Amino acid sequence: MTAVLWPAFEAIEALAGTSAASALTGIARSSVYRWRARDRKPFGPSRAPKPKVMPSALSPAETAAVLEVLNSDRFADKAPAQVWATLLDEGRYLCSVSTMYRILRAHQQVRERRAVASHPSRVKPQLLATGPDQVFSWDITKLKGPSKGVYYSAYVMIDIYSRKIIHVEVHTREDKVLARDFIDAAIRANRGVLPRYIHSDNGGPMTSGTVAQLLSALDITRSLSRPKVSNDNPYSEAAFKTLKYCPAFPDDFGSLIDAQIFMRDFAGYYNQHHRHCGIGLYTPCSVHDGTWRDQRRTRQETLDAAWRARPDRFPGGRPQAPKVPTKAWINQPPASIQTSSASHTSEAA
Repeated sequence: MTAVLWPAFEAIEALAGTSAASALTGIARSSVYRWRARDRKPFGPSRAPKPKVMPSALSPAETAAVLEVLNSDRFADKAPAQVWATLLDEGRYLCSVSTMYRILRAHQQVRERRAVASHPSRVKPQLLATGPDQVFSWDITKLKGPSKGVYYSAYVMIDIYSRKIIHVEVHTREDKVLARDFIDAAIRANRGVLPRYIHSDNGGPMTSGTVAQLLSALDITRSLSRPKVSNDNPYSEAAFKTLKYCPAFPDDFGSLIDAQIFMRDFAGYYNQHHRHCGIGLYTPCSVHDGTWRDQRRTRQETLDAAWRARPDRFPGGRPQAPKVPTKAWINQPPASIQTSSASHTSEAA
């Protein structure tokens, strides 16, 4: 609308003045003065502002010299304020601290400018168990002792498929020799049956050469979690949560013997009586030795009898007793990768 009225405004202004033209056309005088000050029409494109160059600004050569000093080996690991003060003590002044920051910002260097060591990304451990005695997982958890600062170390080895606690020991400390003897005792407790993999986190005893030598001699592949990634050892972490949320778990243990007795009793209860939701609500021992199939048949017979007696209480049809999952993963890969791997395997076959 302003563009349409502008010719009329100019014609009236030439005859009667700006105030009269503004009153007749409705175009504000302040807008007219503003447009004319900017040397443009009200409907024309606005001109880009001219960049302001301060007379005191550094020249391109001076800017390059400042940047070279900031990136030199001497000052690459120092903040601009440190550089400014050091140069000033030596009788040199290049520019202000804020100007140094402005130059660095213009070159995307307001960051760590020195060479920084980079570590390769850790490989995510991916382990699959399709039955017992294939993959073991072990870890050490702390048990509070009788006084402040006193803790006992509980070493626990479990089978990730059956969730059975293979072996447990409690000691006064974490130690690589104790860890080696613990693994050796766990294998004996498992009737000498060796797993293909033993997984653990990155604790000192787990990464020790003593443990590595034992596993190498037994031809067992050692698997380690990534640093600070507790999800890489989920089965041990879950077992420890069950342990410490147990109603019978004490606030502290009066002695090492008390802790050892409790852990032995807990392992017995966990293996033989705890219905684990991750294995179809069967006990770890029954899954480990295969007797869960007999238990499932018994459960199915009970469910069938209830279904025949009152089918109206089962709107989904005949109920099914839960089965044990066929696979237990540590870091299961995406389904697409699993499918691709399976197709390559079939092609190779």
